[in-house]
Amino acid sequence: MKIGVIGLGRLGRIHTTNLVQHVPEAEVKILADPRVEETEEWGRNLGDFEIVADWHIPLKDPEIDAVVIASPTTLHGEMLKEAVKAGKHVFMEKPLAHDLETAKELFETLSNVSVKIQIAFNRRFDHNFRKIKSFIDSGKLGEVHLIRTTSRDPHLPDIEFVKKSGGIFFDFMIHEFDTARFLTGSEVVEVYAGGSVLLDPRIGEAGDFDTAYAMLKMENGAICVIDVSRKAVYGYDQRVEVFGSKGSARAENDRETNVIMSTEEAVCTDKPLYYFPQRYMKSFANEIEAFVESVLEEKPVSVGVEAGYRSILIARAADVSARENRPVRIAELL
Repeated sequence: MKIGVIGLGRLGRIHTTNLVQHVPEAEVKILADPRVEETEEWGRNLGDFEIVADWHIPLKDPEIDAVVIASPTTLHGEMLKEAVKAGKHVFMEKPLAHDLETAKELFETLSNVSVKIQIAFNRRFDHNFRKIKSFIDSGKLGEVHLIRTTSRDPHLPDIEFVKKSGGIFFDFMIHEFDTARFLTGSEVVEVYAGGSVLLDPRIGEAGDFDTAYAMLKMENGAICVIDVSRKAVYGYDQRVEVFGSKGSARAENDRETNVIMSTEEAVCTDKPLYYFPQRYMKSFANEIEAFVESVLEEKPVSVGVEAGYRSILIARAADVSARENRPVRIAELL
């Protein structure tokens, strides 16, 4: 199976590295990124790739079976449609699109195509989240009543990124929205959200928040409470708890070690792993392996276009709720 990678920023490089090092069934043939010299320098010690500036080239190559799309979000819709038209299987970074209208169009037109399309919600492939999901599916927690998720980055993003990101609900909290659907196995029916600018006034000037929350009511009655922040001084804070009629399950932060040192002065542990390349590296490998397996074994992907659309739908509801200070029912946006 031959693959082309489109977009060699941080995530494109992570996916390329994982394909080369962990997926022997796949061969990365082409890397497409306008920063050709920079990409050549980075890829020199990883493999013998054809490196091009034009993202259309891997789509035109008859040897390419699939493409990984890790471009800026504003290009996702166009690239996805062109890749499908060219008959390529697609693994695409989240979010599905930059706005609800485009996401809906992609969902309606691409849900039943013959090629595989997987959206990269890597937390579904994380060891902690999957363990909790197994407890839910086995019935050990009973009926799910409450979910709490926390996601806090270790440092503020570049302000230019914030301006083009689509906002904290679309770019950041979208992982939590997908997690709520994944863990409950239910759809969101109502969203109440809000946010503040507490870290950098430029984020507010760009029309965004740096600290936010959302409360989701699920179709099955479960409630999900989410909090996010663009900056936690102690590291990458990633926690989840599921409370059910028979008990609860909680995933704490991953750390370099689980050693706890207790002295007269303090009780100390390692800080959380610094950022997502460290915390979620195995999940990135797991999701790209699952995609290749789906293509080679002709199995359905586990995270398809509908998941991408639903997460955008929830993000849009959260954004409206935060700006209008009211609960928003998903049905309003359909």
